[in-house]
Amino acid sequence: MYFKQILNERCGCASYLIASRESGDAAIVDPAIETEQYEALLSERGFHLRYVIDTHVHADHVSGARRLAAAHGAALCLHESAKVIYAFQPLKDGEEIALGQLRLRVLHTPGHRPELISLLVVNPPRSPEPSMVLTGDSLLVGDVGRPDFGGGDAVAQYGSLNRLLRLPDWVAVFPGHFEGPCGKGMCGRPSTTIGFERLFNPLARLDYDPFIATLNDGIPARPLNMTAIEPTNRGVMDAPWAMLTSTPDIPVVEIAAVENRMPATLLLDVREPEEYAHGHVPGARNLPQAELAARLDEVPRDRPVQVICQSGYRSLRAAQFLAQMGYQNVVNVNGGTAAWRASDWPLEAGETGAGAPRVIETAWAHAGGTYVI
Repeated sequence: MYFKQILNERCGCASYLIASRESGDAAIVDPAIETEQYEALLSERGFHLRYVIDTHVHADHVSGARRLAAAHGAALCLHESAKVIYAFQPLKDGEEIALGQLRLRVLHTPGHRPELISLLVVNPPRSPEPSMVLTGDSLLVGDVGRPDFGGGDAVAQYGSLNRLLRLPDWVAVFPGHFEGPCGKGMCGRPSTTIGFERLFNPLARLDYDPFIATLNDGIPARPLNMTAIEPTNRGVMDAPWAMLTSTPDIPVVEIAAVENRMPATLLLDVREPEEYAHGHVPGARNLPQAELAARLDEVPRDRPVQVICQSGYRSLRAAQFLAQMGYQNVVNVNGGTAAWRASDWPLEAGETGAGAPRVIETAWAHAGGTYVI
């Protein structure tokens, strides 16, 4: 067997190439939009790409699955419940995909999304038992996939997690993410084992009620450009450009520069509307990072733009995307709204477009808002 994990440092995703050394048949799972890396591996190793599998319809990055499948005449595979408008080979729970002597066994593990599958890797000449499982965004290292966008469901996630944890201790776990927005508490490692997660994953040790409460807690920050990326992966939109594919250097300004900004400068708050409504820097305009690509024409190109979020991470990625799209005068606000609040400057509250905002006390932050940064 040949097995290769390929990490994407920009979006925290992992993809996989699995092949039989005997037959040369190969499968690629959850490929990134940059398919050249897979082409190089296939050519170098002399493998024949038979299957391209997306474990689910991704919402945080554009998939390269259709491009790869078309280039090689390979079968494009998703779970039978996937709601996409292009043709694909539907996979059922318990079905096995043959790669020479290898078998990829499908487990339907919904929760993060309803169509999400995991893939057990079995090499029968070596053992009748699986040696590894590719879990997509179901079981992550130290976490599980978020259920709060794309039709996910915390109850289904609880069932899927417990199904995976019934696998033998020795089964190696290779998730679809090692960092990024799809989980709140990923530890950053790219792999783990079922036994380790059963013992030390905080969510794996929770009973049903606290598990559901934990997954549904807080105000989720949807991924950058989600409202363009997810429809692109379903085939109802064609916006591969919505994927952040570069990491340009973005100038940083301190919070005092926001206080003293020129009247002509746009302060763009890329947090979720609920976060913005609870308290934002006076004069800031709300455009959530999830909707940035779909509403790009609302961001003027002829004015300086200061991008702000809660602490500075989301605003950096949003600013990088704007720079990627040709915006010339974009800066990131260091420390974000939290730094403004820490300076004891007043905040405004109120829904976007709800009329005149009201000033609230800076102490609101201590009253209990929980944010995913």
